[in-house]
Amino acid sequence: MTSVHTSARTPTRGKPSDAPARPIAWAMLSRALSVPLILGLVCFLPAVIAAQPGSGVRDTAYWLQLVLTCYAGARLATMILSTRRRLLQGVFWMFVYIAMGVAPFAQVVIGQTPTPMVGPRQDLVTAIAMVLVGCAAYDLGALLASRRPLRRRAPSARGSGGGKPALAHPLRLRLLVLLAFAASAFYVLKLGGPAVFFSSRQEINETVAASGVVTEGSNVGSAFVKGFGQVPALLALLFYTRRLATSHRARRTPSTVLVWVALAALNLVVNNPISNARYWFLTVLMAFVFTAFPSSAAFYRTVLATGVVGALVVFPYADRFRYEEGGQRPVQSASVFEPLVTKDYDQMVMFANTISWVDTRGHTYGRQLTGSALFFVPRAVWSGKPEDTGVRVGQWMGLRMTNLSAPLWTEFWVDLGPAGMVGGMALIGYAAARTDRRYALAVTRAGPGSGSVLAIAAPLIAGYTFILLRGPLLQAVGKLAIAALCLVLITTFRDQRAARRR
Repeated sequence: MTSVHTSARTPTRGKPSDAPARPIAWAMLSRALSVPLILGLVCFLPAVIAAQPGSGVRDTAYWLQLVLTCYAGARLATMILSTRRRLLQGVFWMFVYIAMGVAPFAQVVIGQTPTPMVGPRQDLVTAIAMVLVGCAAYDLGALLASRRPLRRRAPSARGSGGGKPALAHPLRLRLLVLLAFAASAFYVLKLGGPAVFFSSRQEINETVAASGVVTEGSNVGSAFVKGFGQVPALLALLFYTRRLATSHRARRTPSTVLVWVALAALNLVVNNPISNARYWFLTVLMAFVFTAFPSSAAFYRTVLATGVVGALVVFPYADRFRYEEGGQRPVQSASVFEPLVTKDYDQMVMFANTISWVDTRGHTYGRQLTGSALFFVPRAVWSGKPEDTGVRVGQWMGLRMTNLSAPLWTEFWVDLGPAGMVGGMALIGYAAARTDRRYALAVTRAGPGSGSVLAIAAPLIAGYTFILLRGPLLQAVGKLAIAALCLVLITTFRDQRAARRR
């Protein structure tokens, strides 16, 4: 341990000032940015929204929503300014600040919601309060995780299999590449060729419906075709991206570069933003950026900081390719905050509607979560398989369009009530904090190298966090399960370098 600390303080030969200059420069930069960043997220943006004209009532819901917005803004600022890259926690607080904070606050001020609220105003008050309590539980779980010592794993240690990091087996990784090309080719051919992937989401959905993989009342077939057509291709690209980003030898190997180029072209077809949901493309983009720049604190902070602006300005208009020409919804906005009350951010009002639904039907006591866990079971086999939580609430509300969100707080509330929601959010906070600490070790120079599975899994989960938090879970778990299956199949705990020496 003494030698490690001594070497960390020893200046690099030929560049004696580089080692201390970077931390000092960032310390000065963080102090310069901290005040305007915190004031902007916690004070300025909520104040601008509060000053907007509207018919909203400044009641308990208003003040609770303001508290939640400021709390989430302060926590997001903490994530951005932190000296550690807290990947999962940073994305969590970015989602909470925008989808559960800023957008619902604008809706309360203006007096308009994307989805009608069918219950009493008190249900909205309960929803906001429970989101606030859930966020506090998440923080508590993260705090408990930080108090628990993290056992460092030595990649080169022999005879301690339990302490070795998870690595991608080279041969299995090549098989994953072959699976990616085969599954994506089947997906493309099933839908009629690459051209359909550059038309619109509407045409993709119609083609999938006409392809025969969808049976009446069940989308399991289409979910598997789309999942295996997209997820292995993304994972293979991420592994090869990390290899090129961390290995000089890989960048000088033509075969590795050619495989990466082919995988990039494949992902441009099956995972492009034109034919895919915005949340999925956001997952692809974030996973790629955090994989390509694993140790760049600047990119981490830039993504979190610019993500707020993108969610407010870009994201509501990013669905222009969802419909065919002439079927697109016209963009009409007199204010930058109008899209927040008319389009995508229905999470808080749907929580309120779900509370109203539970009050009339009762809790489901694990049924909804079980249906999400057993997503792969077709309805022909399980006739009583529960539907998406958002769909069930939308049907109860009498809406024709039931593609509604069911945020993670809602899923816990429906099945387990307030106590279950608090416990579930605390467990998620604990797991996120532990994963962030493991990831920080995996991307350091002393980490397990270019084959680290966690260095790929953490960015992928971070990007997919938006989908998991937005819900419903039944729609979200499919691709996540396929990704987990692929990672398990290629993972090894055996030191490949030692094996080659033998």
